[in-house]
Amino acid sequence: MEKFFLRGEHIELQALLKALGWVASGGAVREMLSRGEVRVDGEVESRRSRKLREGNEVTRADQTVRIVAASGSNDADVV
Repeated sequence: MEKFFLRGEHIELQALLKALGWVASGGAVREMLSRGEVRVDGEVESRRSRKLREGNEVTRADQTVRIVAASGSNDADVV
């Protein structure tokens, strides 16, 4: 499972999907969510602006990313 380190208190789902490289545009985010391809904590999510916080898990197909606090870092990173 990958980890995504937050820069602040939260990140919107659409921004996370773009940061992970799972989509290239807002239109692609809408399409992916409308097909029910994304789950947050095991539940299908359709809201692009869903705020994700530490501890949330986002899954697409066989890929899962856990949201983690950055521990003092000012940069958001995927590990």
